[in-house]
Amino acid sequence: TSAALALLGGSVAAVAAWKWLGRKMIQKKMEEARRTRDEGMKKMAKAVQQFREQVPSVQTDGILSLPLLELTGRLREGSLSPRTVLYTYLEKVSALQVTQQTNCLRHFIPECEEQLQEIQRHQEKGLLYGVPVSIKDHIGHKGHLATCGLVQCLDTVMEEDSVVVKVLKRQGAIPFAMTNVPQSLFSYECSNPIFGQTLNPLNPQKSPGGSSGGEGALIAGGGSILGIGSDMGGSIRLPSSFCGLCGLKPTAERLRWVLGLPFQPCSWSSLAEGAKYWAIPCALGPMARDVDSLALCMKALLCQEMFRLDPSVPPIPFNEEVYSSSTPLRVGYYDTDGYFPLPPCMRRAVKETRHALQAAGHQLVPFSPPRVPYVITELFMKTFFADGGRAWLDVFTGDIVDPGVKPQANSCKMPRLVKKLLALLLKPQYLLLLKLKDVALISTCRSVREMWNHQHEIQVYRSQFITQWKELQLDVVLCPVLGPAFNTGYPRKLLTAISSTMLYNVLNFPAGVVPVSTVTEADEKELKLYQGCCDDPWDRTLKQAVSGAVGLPVAVQCVALPWQEELCLRFMKEVETLSRDK
Repeated sequence: TSAALALLGGSVAAVAAWKWLGRKMIQKKMEEARRTRDEGMKKMAKAVQQFREQVPSVQTDGILSLPLLELTGRLREGSLSPRTVLYTYLEKVSALQVTQQTNCLRHFIPECEEQLQEIQRHQEKGLLYGVPVSIKDHIGHKGHLATCGLVQCLDTVMEEDSVVVKVLKRQGAIPFAMTNVPQSLFSYECSNPIFGQTLNPLNPQKSPGGSSGGEGALIAGGGSILGIGSDMGGSIRLPSSFCGLCGLKPTAERLRWVLGLPFQPCSWSSLAEGAKYWAIPCALGPMARDVDSLALCMKALLCQEMFRLDPSVPPIPFNEEVYSSSTPLRVGYYDTDGYFPLPPCMRRAVKETRHALQAAGHQLVPFSPPRVPYVITELFMKTFFADGGRAWLDVFTGDIVDPGVKPQANSCKMPRLVKKLLALLLKPQYLLLLKLKDVALISTCRSVREMWNHQHEIQVYRSQFITQWKELQLDVVLCPVLGPAFNTGYPRKLLTAISSTMLYNVLNFPAGVVPVSTVTEADEKELKLYQGCCDDPWDRTLKQAVSGAVGLPVAVQCVALPWQEELCLRFMKEVETLSRDK
């Protein structure tokens, strides 16, 4: 007996020692990644200092304040040099004016120097000639990591540029920074254990949103003029809403997704690449300070080089005629999706925008999106957690789980029997059950046949939605987006609050966000009376999440049918113009 106990004790000690060693290895990898980032920042600061010594008279504020269209015009005519513009933005970042406040940068791209030399050798100037561009962490750039905030991805360096980076470079753009993301990308709270939490530059008590939160913070903080993000549930639109930016989620197949051609990605990066082909695909899209910048970026990306590098992208160039049109639009609108009521200021934004559009000669038609609770719980969530979340949990093997995703991870670990019992007990409280079903209580696909049926249900819903849209003869739809910016720590508590954006990922419609107003004292007073749909814990949590937002941006969402990005952008431009004329 004593021998058995000794053996058991030795086994327990060995397991504990093994776990301790594993944690030490993880810590060592994370420290090395942070050290590499810090060294890159020092190199950036040194390069800026050298430039400043050579060209001491540059008026940086004047350059930083230029809209993208004006900046590209001056670069092309030669009144500004690409070198001056690049170092002006590098100085904004390296001076820690943005990064120290927000922790938005994951890595500086030193190869921007080589790209600067490359574009100056070419006679032909692309549409983005000399424009510094930031890219989201997991968008592949040769010689750099695509981490997704995961330790397992810290060993894999990209062997070549992703298609979108190749096209940006071909158009003369200069990728100069990679930005922070939430761990695994499946969160709109921008935090991971390796590089830490990103904060909102407009208010450091607030989140910048996610998963393209690093992009949102860098652009809103003035450290970038154009960024590339990705969106699988609102990951471009939520940071745009929280940070007061314009952002477009195109039809997923309109642009090449993320990765380049042959290389060895970490398992989650490769799973993310496959997301282009899921029933609910991930989309790549631009983020910027105004709609014209988004349109220019789309025009630059939708070129022959994109179509050549990826023949699976339909060869549809940007339609300037549609974007520039002034024909009155027939606009469907709604201010609630019937699932998760948004704060009063977001509904006010839709109402005011609707009146402005009507006064400008557009036709406004009430529209009610069908069965949104079913879409979120049975279509969206079931797609990503068809296996009960096992594939997602696998990416955290040998990793530290960030607090931002821990609630979802713990829900996925819950035994199936416990989930069934909870679902049974909560069935009488239908709305409460729907909100709880964010991860914990979703039904899974337990056979190939069930999975096929699930895919079919998504297609059926898309067809029904388009039929309703066409019966009303709509051109576009105006609707709310989640906002204003959440207090930090709250996105993890309210996964299904993003139903306003999730819907258009399920539909795979182009959807964009435009800031139209700011939170007022009156909005804050009205928030105190907010009860949501039933004044339950989730409604009360949302009230806490958005409190203290006076002065922060308030946005609306603009939507068009698949493949009509130009029409979506044209509508966004109209909304932007009317909001600025108020």
